[in-house]
Amino acid sequence: MLDLDEYHAALAALDWQVELGADEAILDAPVNRYEAAAEARAAAPEPPAPPQPGPPPMVEQDHVADAEAAARAASSLDGLRAAMAAFEGCELKRGSRNLVFCDGDPGARVMIVGEAPGRNEDLEGKPFVGQAGQLLDRMFGAIGLSRHEGSLYITNVLPWRPPRNRDPSDEEIAMLRPFLHRHIELAAPDILVVMGNTSAMALLNRRGILRMRGTWAEALGRPVLPMTHPAYLLRNVAAKREAWADLLSLKARL
Repeated sequence: MLDLDEYHAALAALDWQVELGADEAILDAPVNRYEAAAEARAAAPEPPAPPQPGPPPMVEQDHVADAEAAARAASSLDGLRAAMAAFEGCELKRGSRNLVFCDGDPGARVMIVGEAPGRNEDLEGKPFVGQAGQLLDRMFGAIGLSRHEGSLYITNVLPWRPPRNRDPSDEEIAMLRPFLHRHIELAAPDILVVMGNTSAMALLNRRGILRMRGTWAEALGRPVLPMTHPAYLLRNVAAKREAWADLLSLKARL
Protein backbone atom coordinates (compact mmCIF):
# COMPACT_ATOMS: atom_id res chain seq x y z
CA MET A 1 0.00 0.00 0.00
CA LEU A 2 1.19 3.49 -0.85
CA ASP A 3 2.04 5.79 2.05
CA LEU A 4 0.58 9.27 2.12
CA ASP A 5 3.57 10.91 0.42
CA GLU A 6 3.56 8.38 -2.44
CA TYR A 7 -0.19 8.78 -2.84
CA HIS A 8 0.07 12.55 -3.23
CA ALA A 9 3.01 12.15 -5.63
CA ALA A 10 1.04 9.73 -7.81
CA LEU A 11 -2.01 12.03 -7.77
CA ALA A 12 0.15 15.00 -8.77
CA ALA A 13 1.66 12.97 -11.62
CA LEU A 14 -1.86 12.04 -12.82
CA ASP A 15 -2.99 15.69 -12.71
CA TRP A 16 0.10 16.65 -14.69
CA GLN A 17 -0.76 14.08 -17.43
CA VAL A 18 -4.36 15.34 -17.59
CA GLU A 19 -3.07 18.88 -18.07
CA LEU A 20 -0.89 17.61 -20.90
CA GLY A 21 -4.03 16.25 -22.62
CA ALA A 22 -3.87 12.56 -21.78
CA ASP A 23 -7.44 11.19 -21.82
CA GLU A 24 -6.96 7.43 -22.10
CA ALA A 25 -5.19 4.88 -19.93
CA ILE A 26 -2.59 2.78 -21.77
CA LEU A 27 -2.44 -0.92 -21.01
CA ASP A 28 0.72 -2.66 -19.89
CA ALA A 29 0.80 -4.66 -23.19
CA PRO A 30 0.00 -3.41 -26.74
CA VAL A 31 -3.33 -4.36 -28.34
CA ASN A 32 -3.48 -5.71 -31.92
CA ARG A 33 -6.40 -3.76 -33.33
CA TYR A 34 -6.54 -5.91 -36.50
CA GLU A 35 -7.14 -9.03 -34.43
CA ALA A 36 -9.71 -7.20 -32.33
CA ALA A 37 -11.62 -6.10 -35.47
CA ALA A 38 -11.54 -9.65 -36.84
CA GLU A 39 -12.85 -11.04 -33.55
CA ALA A 40 -15.64 -8.43 -33.58
CA ARG A 41 -16.65 -9.40 -37.13
CA ALA A 42 -16.63 -13.08 -36.19
CA ALA A 43 -18.89 -12.39 -33.23
CA ALA A 44 -21.30 -10.25 -35.25
CA PRO A 45 -24.57 -11.90 -36.40
CA GLU A 46 -24.85 -13.06 -39.99
CA PRO A 47 -26.38 -10.42 -42.27
CA PRO A 48 -29.86 -11.25 -43.56
CA ALA A 49 -29.99 -13.01 -46.90
CA PRO A 50 -30.70 -10.70 -49.84
CA PRO A 51 -34.30 -10.80 -51.05
CA GLN A 52 -35.00 -13.26 -53.81
CA PRO A 53 -35.78 -11.64 -57.17
CA GLY A 54 -39.46 -11.50 -57.96
CA PRO A 55 -41.14 -12.10 -61.28
CA PRO A 56 -39.86 -9.98 -64.17
CA PRO A 57 -41.67 -6.67 -64.69
CA MET A 58 -44.51 -6.56 -67.14
CA VAL A 59 -43.35 -5.69 -70.64
CA GLU A 60 -44.85 -2.41 -71.82
CA GLN A 61 -47.50 -2.98 -74.41
CA ASP A 62 -46.35 -2.38 -77.97
CA HIS A 63 -48.74 0.38 -78.96
CA VAL A 64 -47.21 0.69 -82.44
CA ALA A 65 -48.08 -2.96 -83.13
CA ASP A 66 -51.57 -2.36 -81.78
CA ALA A 67 -51.99 0.62 -84.08
CA GLU A 68 -50.76 -1.38 -87.07
CA ALA A 69 -53.23 -4.18 -86.34
CA ALA A 70 -56.14 -1.77 -85.87
CA ALA A 71 -55.28 0.15 -89.04
CA ARG A 72 -55.00 -3.01 -91.16
CA ALA A 73 -58.39 -4.20 -89.92
CA ALA A 74 -60.13 -1.02 -91.12
CA SER A 75 -61.71 -1.56 -94.55
CA SER A 76 -63.25 1.90 -94.92
CA LEU A 77 -62.69 5.46 -93.77
CA ASP A 78 -65.58 5.16 -91.32
CA GLY A 79 -64.02 1.98 -89.97
CA LEU A 80 -60.67 3.72 -89.65
CA ARG A 81 -62.25 6.61 -87.75
CA ALA A 82 -63.86 4.13 -85.37
CA ALA A 83 -60.57 2.27 -84.91
CA MET A 84 -58.75 5.50 -84.06
CA ALA A 85 -61.48 6.54 -81.64
CA ALA A 86 -61.14 3.18 -79.86
CA PHE A 87 -57.33 3.29 -79.73
CA GLU A 88 -56.10 3.74 -76.15
CA GLY A 89 -52.34 3.70 -76.69
CA CYS A 90 -51.84 7.47 -77.05
CA GLU A 91 -51.97 9.63 -73.92
CA LEU A 92 -52.94 12.69 -76.00
CA LYS A 93 -56.43 11.26 -76.30
CA ARG A 94 -57.04 11.76 -72.57
CA GLY A 95 -56.47 15.50 -72.74
CA SER A 96 -58.37 16.21 -75.96
CA ARG A 97 -61.99 17.10 -76.52
CA ASN A 98 -62.44 15.61 -79.97
CA LEU A 99 -60.88 13.23 -82.45
CA VAL A 100 -59.83 15.32 -85.46
CA PHE A 101 -60.12 12.92 -88.38
CA CYS A 102 -60.60 14.77 -91.67
CA ASP A 103 -62.34 17.46 -93.68
CA GLY A 104 -63.14 17.85 -97.37
CA ASP A 105 -63.89 15.26 -100.04
CA PRO A 106 -62.24 11.82 -99.56
CA GLY A 107 -62.42 11.38 -103.34
CA ALA A 108 -60.31 14.48 -104.05
CA ARG A 109 -57.12 14.18 -106.09
CA VAL A 110 -55.10 16.20 -103.56
CA MET A 111 -54.74 15.17 -99.93
CA ILE A 112 -53.18 17.61 -97.46
CA VAL A 113 -51.46 16.15 -94.41
CA GLY A 114 -51.03 18.60 -91.55
CA GLU A 115 -49.31 18.15 -88.22
CA ALA A 116 -51.67 18.11 -85.22
CA PRO A 117 -54.85 19.88 -84.11
CA GLY A 118 -54.72 23.20 -82.36
CA ARG A 119 -57.27 24.63 -79.96
CA ASN A 120 -59.90 25.50 -82.58
CA GLU A 121 -59.48 22.16 -84.33
CA ASP A 122 -59.83 20.32 -81.02
CA LEU A 123 -63.05 22.18 -80.27
CA GLU A 124 -64.64 21.66 -83.69
CA GLY A 125 -63.22 18.22 -84.51
CA LYS A 126 -61.93 19.32 -87.94
CA PRO A 127 -58.41 20.06 -89.21
CA PHE A 128 -57.29 23.56 -90.24
CA VAL A 129 -60.18 25.68 -88.96
CA GLY A 130 -58.25 28.42 -87.13
CA GLN A 131 -56.28 31.30 -88.63
CA ALA A 132 -53.87 28.87 -90.28
CA GLY A 133 -56.82 27.04 -91.79
CA GLN A 134 -58.29 30.24 -93.18
CA LEU A 135 -54.98 31.04 -94.82
CA LEU A 136 -54.78 27.50 -96.21
CA ASP A 137 -58.21 27.94 -97.81
CA ARG A 138 -57.13 31.19 -99.46
CA MET A 139 -53.85 29.67 -100.66
CA PHE A 140 -55.38 26.66 -102.37
CA GLY A 141 -58.39 28.65 -103.53
CA ALA A 142 -55.96 30.78 -105.54
CA ILE A 143 -55.19 27.73 -107.72
CA GLY A 144 -58.79 26.52 -107.88
CA LEU A 145 -58.75 23.92 -105.08
CA SER A 146 -61.24 23.87 -102.20
CA ARG A 147 -62.19 21.49 -99.43
CA HIS A 148 -65.78 22.65 -99.84
CA GLU A 149 -66.00 21.94 -103.57
CA GLY A 150 -64.62 18.41 -103.70
CA SER A 151 -61.04 19.09 -104.77
CA LEU A 152 -59.22 18.86 -101.43
CA TYR A 153 -59.12 16.29 -98.64
CA ILE A 154 -57.40 17.22 -95.37
CA THR A 155 -56.13 15.26 -92.38
CA ASN A 156 -53.36 15.40 -89.75
CA VAL A 157 -50.62 13.08 -88.57
CA LEU A 158 -52.03 13.26 -85.03
CA PRO A 159 -55.78 13.24 -84.46
CA TRP A 160 -55.50 14.64 -80.92
CA ARG A 161 -54.16 17.96 -79.73
CA PRO A 162 -50.81 17.95 -77.90
CA PRO A 163 -50.87 19.97 -74.67
CA ARG A 164 -50.12 23.67 -75.15
CA ASN A 165 -49.73 22.99 -78.88
CA ARG A 166 -46.25 21.53 -78.39
CA ASP A 167 -44.58 19.68 -81.26
CA PRO A 168 -45.49 15.98 -81.45
CA SER A 169 -42.78 13.66 -80.17
CA ASP A 170 -41.09 11.04 -82.33
CA GLU A 171 -42.82 8.35 -80.26
CA GLU A 172 -46.25 9.84 -80.93
CA ILE A 173 -45.53 10.12 -84.66
CA ALA A 174 -44.37 6.49 -84.81
CA MET A 175 -47.41 5.31 -82.86
CA LEU A 176 -49.96 7.03 -85.09
CA ARG A 177 -48.15 6.61 -88.42
CA PRO A 178 -49.95 3.30 -89.21
CA PHE A 179 -53.30 5.07 -89.06
CA LEU A 180 -52.04 7.81 -91.39
CA HIS A 181 -50.71 5.29 -93.91
CA ARG A 182 -54.01 3.41 -93.90
CA HIS A 183 -55.88 6.71 -94.22
CA ILE A 184 -53.94 7.52 -97.38
CA GLU A 185 -54.49 4.03 -98.79
CA LEU A 186 -58.25 4.24 -98.25
CA ALA A 187 -58.61 7.82 -99.56
CA ALA A 188 -56.33 7.02 -102.53
CA PRO A 189 -55.39 10.57 -103.60
CA ASP A 190 -53.27 11.27 -106.66
CA ILE A 191 -50.99 13.74 -104.84
CA LEU A 192 -49.99 14.31 -101.23
CA VAL A 193 -49.11 17.73 -99.82
CA VAL A 194 -47.25 17.53 -96.51
CA MET A 195 -47.28 20.73 -94.49
CA GLY A 196 -44.65 21.17 -91.79
CA ASN A 197 -41.93 19.10 -90.18
CA THR A 198 -44.20 16.62 -88.40
CA SER A 199 -45.95 15.47 -91.57
CA ALA A 200 -42.61 15.37 -93.43
CA MET A 201 -41.23 13.15 -90.68
CA ALA A 202 -44.27 10.89 -90.74
CA LEU A 203 -44.26 10.33 -94.51
CA LEU A 204 -40.71 11.08 -95.69
CA ASN A 205 -38.83 10.26 -92.48
CA ARG A 206 -37.02 13.59 -92.72
CA ARG A 207 -37.09 16.99 -91.07
CA GLY A 208 -36.01 20.38 -92.35
CA ILE A 209 -39.11 21.62 -94.14
CA LEU A 210 -37.46 24.91 -95.13
CA ARG A 211 -34.88 22.96 -97.14
CA MET A 212 -37.34 20.37 -98.44
CA ARG A 213 -40.20 22.63 -99.49
CA GLY A 214 -40.94 22.84 -103.17
CA THR A 215 -38.95 19.69 -103.99
CA TRP A 216 -41.12 16.79 -105.08
CA ALA A 217 -40.62 13.46 -103.33
CA GLU A 218 -42.51 10.17 -103.11
CA ALA A 219 -44.27 8.25 -100.33
CA LEU A 220 -46.56 5.24 -100.42
CA GLY A 221 -46.24 5.17 -104.21
CA ARG A 222 -47.55 8.73 -104.61
CA PRO A 223 -45.89 12.07 -105.45
CA VAL A 224 -45.42 14.27 -102.38
CA LEU A 225 -44.98 18.04 -102.29
CA PRO A 226 -43.52 19.37 -99.02
CA MET A 227 -44.70 22.86 -98.08
CA THR A 228 -44.28 25.19 -95.14
CA HIS A 229 -47.18 25.15 -92.70
CA PRO A 230 -49.63 28.06 -92.92
CA ALA A 231 -48.94 28.83 -89.25
CA TYR A 232 -45.30 29.49 -90.23
CA LEU A 233 -46.45 31.77 -93.05
CA LEU A 234 -48.52 33.79 -90.60
CA ARG A 235 -45.33 34.49 -88.61
CA ASN A 236 -43.07 34.94 -91.65
CA VAL A 237 -44.92 36.88 -94.31
CA ALA A 238 -41.92 36.98 -96.65
CA ALA A 239 -42.11 33.17 -96.99
CA LYS A 240 -45.49 33.45 -98.73
CA ARG A 241 -43.72 34.08 -102.03
CA GLU A 242 -42.07 30.65 -101.81
CA ALA A 243 -45.38 29.08 -100.84
CA TRP A 244 -46.96 30.62 -103.94
CA ALA A 245 -44.25 29.05 -106.08
CA ASP A 246 -45.02 25.67 -104.48
CA LEU A 247 -48.73 26.11 -105.23
CA LEU A 248 -47.96 26.86 -108.88
CA SER A 249 -45.85 23.71 -108.99
CA LEU A 250 -48.79 21.72 -107.64
CA LYS A 251 -51.15 23.27 -110.16
CA ALA A 252 -48.78 22.36 -112.99
CA ARG A 253 -48.50 18.79 -111.69
CA LEU A 254 -52.29 18.45 -111.69
